[in-house]
Amino acid sequence: MAPLPPVFLERPIAHRALHDRAKGRPENSRAAVRAAVAAGYGIEIDLQLSSDGEAMVFHDYELSRLTGEEGALRRRSAADLGRIALRNGDEGIPTLAEILAEVAGRVPLLIEFKDQDGAMGRNVGTLEAAAVAALSGYAGPVALMSFNPHSVAALAARAPHLPRGLTTCGYAAEDWPTLPPAIRDRLRGIPDFERTGAGFISHNRRDLDNPRVTALRAAGVPVLCWTVRSPDQEAAARRVAQNITFEGYAA
Repeated sequence: MAPLPPVFLERPIAHRALHDRAKGRPENSRAAVRAAVAAGYGIEIDLQLSSDGEAMVFHDYELSRLTGEEGALRRRSAADLGRIALRNGDEGIPTLAEILAEVAGRVPLLIEFKDQDGAMGRNVGTLEAAAVAALSGYAGPVALMSFNPHSVAALAARAPHLPRGLTTCGYAAEDWPTLPPAIRDRLRGIPDFERTGAGFISHNRRDLDNPRVTALRAAGVPVLCWTVRSPDQEAAARRVAQNITFEGYAA
């Protein structure tokens, strides 16, 4: 297990970077990353896979919410995606390599791998390989995580030296309508923590009273949480979590 560096517990982490559409900083954009670095926050970003195997910094599977285009991101090449402007900004969808160049090791970078299997299954590995390749030689503090335990295991195999953890939650049916109930029930208990060699969790702030979270925290496991949107939510979350991922206010 590669432990989570202490720096990830020292400053709040900007969710999808320090985004603000009114100020021309879309989520997961280079502009939002630059703003987070300037403010000294840690940064959380999301990864999806392009059609030609590049790790792209983008949250959704579909393009329509965040751009003027339609269709699945993974059907477009990295070059095509780089030419697609993000809504409320003047930049295209960035690659992980481009974001690493922007951060340049100045603040901690928390990278979430979006599930590429579709049901938290074993059909993963390509995105993980692309990201590990992009991270080769990167000297700044970085940690990797995913909801899919198989993704975390793939990262452990490819880059055992990089800190990695599980993104976790209560898996309510209304939040995960396409995930089979048996998988939701299994993942709710965070059963894969030890198997994957995880060193931390990032848990939904609304479910921090989960007994498994309490047990992990008592065992010395760092607990981060998501997504905090107000000072009141932050105060409540910090009763359990050692750091927060936030958006929409100055944490």
